[in-house]
Amino acid sequence: MKIGILNQKGGAGKTTIALHLSHALALRNYQVMLVDADPQGSSRDWAMARESDAPFSVIGLDRPIIHKEIAKLAKGYDYVIIDGAPRVSDLTRSAILAADFILIPIQPSPLDIWAAHSVVELIQEAEIYKPNLIARFVINRKIVNTAIAKEAVDVLQEYPYPVLTAAISQRIAFAESLNIGSTVLETAPKTIAASEINALVDELLQTIEQERHVTEEIIKA
Repeated sequence: MKIGILNQKGGAGKTTIALHLSHALALRNYQVMLVDADPQGSSRDWAMARESDAPFSVIGLDRPIIHKEIAKLAKGYDYVIIDGAPRVSDLTRSAILAADFILIPIQPSPLDIWAAHSVVELIQEAEIYKPNLIARFVINRKIVNTAIAKEAVDVLQEYPYPVLTAAISQRIAFAESLNIGSTVLETAPKTIAASEINALVDELLQTIEQERHVTEEIIKA
């Protein structure tokens, strides 16, 4: 399963989610590779900052050939996570074509919601060639104890893709862990931050299984 973490707006938290998703899956004994498709190379910097080997593979591929190389790269891995570029480009198109599932992190603000329009259009274009492509929004950097996240979910209903129930809050624990090449699953495994990541992974896996079942039923029919 190839999961693209994509949003054209910088600051949406793609790398934070990509790294934590990769680590959470690895902790569940899946073989995981993270493909850093962002020319800024933040995921690669994270791996270099670690004092020990990363619990999953990290490679850089910030050229628009991801969809051509993904089958070869994915051999031996249960999940390939693609940390996408922060703008609509050939890199983004290549990542979408390479993925089976697109996760769109979005901050609960009007500017971020409006900016999602571009990546949604690219996903819809790709669906012509990949009709089984799955896409979901996830609220990221939610401000705790405010209603703005619920308001954002309401507005996102205008788009053709559902919003996951699981959401990731704005927490200093995420920044602190990433700065030392770690994740909250290592530095603070019993915190709410870690619980939010695990809830996101639970819902992702459930969604993937449900979509797989639907596809199988369609094929049988």
